[in-house]
Amino acid sequence: MLQKRQQLPQFQITEPDYFIFCLEAVQDIEITKVTPTQQKLEELTIDFGITSIYQTCDTIEGLEESLNALVLDDHNFKNYEIIYLVMTGESNSICLNGYLYNLQEIAEIFEGRLNDKILHFANSKVLDLEEDEAQYFLDITGAKAISGYGYEFNGIASSNLDKVFFNLFKEDDNMFEVVEKLHQKHYKLCKMLDFRLYY
Repeated sequence: MLQKRQQLPQFQITEPDYFIFCLEAVQDIEITKVTPTQQKLEELTIDFGITSIYQTCDTIEGLEESLNALVLDDHNFKNYEIIYLVMTGESNSICLNGYLYNLQEIAEIFEGRLNDKILHFANSKVLDLEEDEAQYFLDITGAKAISGYGYEFNGIASSNLDKVFFNLFKEDDNMFEVVEKLHQKHYKLCKMLDFRLYY
């Protein structure tokens, strides 16, 4: 049961204190169809009780608008520990509508606005950053970490491992312990996809 931002069900007595905010790049936001990412987020809710807010974007302006709305308008923003980005791109860039934007440009758009968040990339793109690129992004945005995978989708989507990663964070907010547990529980998959954490 995915929910749009700030539309928590009326019957809920206490609001959840942990959310995943997912932003997926699509060809055209006007075309509405359920994506595999949405299906996995529904499983996350059913299997682990983790609430997901899902949005799509097809331009850099759409990405900026979505994240700005999250940061500025959503009173639950402090409860989003992970911003989950499902988009294509290259090692240090994302691709929107055929244009590549490097993480330095993204960092400058969100200067100081991602405090204590983890930006997690699905393996629809490789995440391969130089130490100074990662540090620049973290310093400028205030993010706690960037995580993702060294190997791009090659018949194996990262979504099942992503779900486990998100659930481990619900149970324990120490990111080093979470990554250690993830490797203990799913060592083969972590190695196969080359799970990475820059902090």
